[in-house]
Amino acid sequence: MKALGGKVALVSGASRGIGKGIALGLGEAGATVYITGRTVVEGEAASKLPGTIQQTVAEVEAIGGKCIAVRCDHRNDEEVEAVFAQIRKEQGRLDILVNNVWGGYEHFSNGTEFWKESGFWDAPISRWDTMFQAGVRAHYACSVLAAPLMIAQTQGLIVNISFFAAQLDNKGVAYGVAKAASDRMAACMAHELREHGIAAVSLYPGLVRTESVLRAGFDLSNSESPHFIGRAIAALAADPLIMEKTGQVLVAAALAREYGFTDLDGKQPVPLTIDDM
Repeated sequence: MKALGGKVALVSGASRGIGKGIALGLGEAGATVYITGRTVVEGEAASKLPGTIQQTVAEVEAIGGKCIAVRCDHRNDEEVEAVFAQIRKEQGRLDILVNNVWGGYEHFSNGTEFWKESGFWDAPISRWDTMFQAGVRAHYACSVLAAPLMIAQTQGLIVNISFFAAQLDNKGVAYGVAKAASDRMAACMAHELREHGIAAVSLYPGLVRTESVLRAGFDLSNSESPHFIGRAIAALAADPLIMEKTGQVLVAAALAREYGFTDLDGKQPVPLTIDDM
């Protein structure tokens, strides 16, 4: 049996990018993967990037995995509650929650608005609201709904996808504060969930070859595929000693060295640190 055979996972925000890669990595490891996203018709994404939840399902199934897509806007509590009700009805359990959905990235995807900003005072105030509502609050809401399912099993893993911006002063005020909030959320959830055998962590990817990153033309010599992040989470979920890591901030490439998995090209990226930022 594959490492995550019989396990059920939910990945939020998986129409494309890191979310899609996480779904692929978990499906590859044998989990039944539920995914959410807003894009069901190609070309209608707010970010103007390619990808739909149905395409993610097709790619997971193409590598032998099982994936179920649920259209969901994580700013709508009723839609989020419906996702968890469906998982409870169809599976009766939830082993892994990956809080990946985020908002406020649109300016990266189809223009140079971000690079023209001289400081937070030039950025639209709505960016703060979007990053907290469609990001931090969405992570919290999913965790609130996932916890009872996991507590009933006395096991589970919650992963908040975060980034080094949480610990830096030069990555934008809204973004840095929101990511720091996501890290603190994981740490505080870990404290309350420890007695129930449920781990909560923050996970930092490196430079990931998402659709927006590829479009931006970054130096990709030490980059990671989205699938690589999925393999990192699969390794965490399969670790019988995962509770030793609960509450921590983890780096995907460092986990590759610890657990021995590689990216799709067979390589292990060099783990980034704060000094690299």
